[in-house]
Amino acid sequence: MTHPFRTFAQISVFLALALGLPAVESGHARPWERPAWNVETGLLWGVGSSTPLSYRLVPTQLSWRSAEAFGRFYPDGSRLLVRHRFTLIGTWVQQGPESRYVGAAASPSIEWWNPAGNWSVFGGAGGGAGWIDPRGVPGGQGQDFTLNWFMRGGIEHVTARDARLSAGIMFQHLSNGGQTDPNPGIDALGFTLGYSWPF
Repeated sequence: MTHPFRTFAQISVFLALALGLPAVESGHARPWERPAWNVETGLLWGVGSSTPLSYRLVPTQLSWRSAEAFGRFYPDGSRLLVRHRFTLIGTWVQQGPESRYVGAAASPSIEWWNPAGNWSVFGGAGGGAGWIDPRGVPGGQGQDFTLNWFMRGGIEHVTARDARLSAGIMFQHLSNGGQTDPNPGIDALGFTLGYSWPF
């Protein structure tokens, strides 16, 4: 089996090379003027004291982002805007008593784009719900229905072929919302890498 750190290293090299591609040609629709699909994966490590167990999560997310919902231009030509973001989540629990988590979440995508429209700084926070496979291990998740909440931020770059590559950080919280006692949760922090395309 390919070691996950080697896989992420290869993705990181690809991302670094791709960020050197020339920006999208002028005359094309600006990145925020069309909806887009986005695929992200990453590696999150357990942090905090929600559980005594050491977790490591490998999330994969498929997201839909709307065109701009609202925003404003600045005198230098840059733009700050908000888009809607809906996400399907599939997480492999690489380290921990459970093995997988599937869910859905929604959040705004808050984006600042440079005047050329070829890179942005983004952020957002939101949440949703899903299912995990509990194993009855002390410190593990107490039931299958699980709520999720997250914060994310990073940078996105538009290549010459109008694809978008991103790198970011993400904090994710999973818990059962106090439906069991004790009420363990998973707090995890790490990085993500993504690829997005408009339609």
